[in-house]
Amino acid sequence: MKRTNKHTKVLEHLQEKGSITSMEAIESYGATRLASIIFNLRKRGYDISTNMEVTKDRYGNACQYARYKLEG
Repeated sequence: MKRTNKHTKVLEHLQEKGSITSMEAIESYGATRLASIIFNLRKRGYDISTNMEVTKDRYGNACQYARYKLEG
């Protein structure tokens, strides 16, 4: 059985779907440190942009989160 790490899973997600958020990474891959994974992927040469998005939490308060997008 082939073993893949969270970096590989996040990279495959970016290649297949184009973008990822922290919540998607946690729910899909158990990756709780997405910013660190993105940092390491950038060091490996991948062009990944960060877009800050705004939504409301369950209490109606505005909150921001990052959406990472694989460019190119």
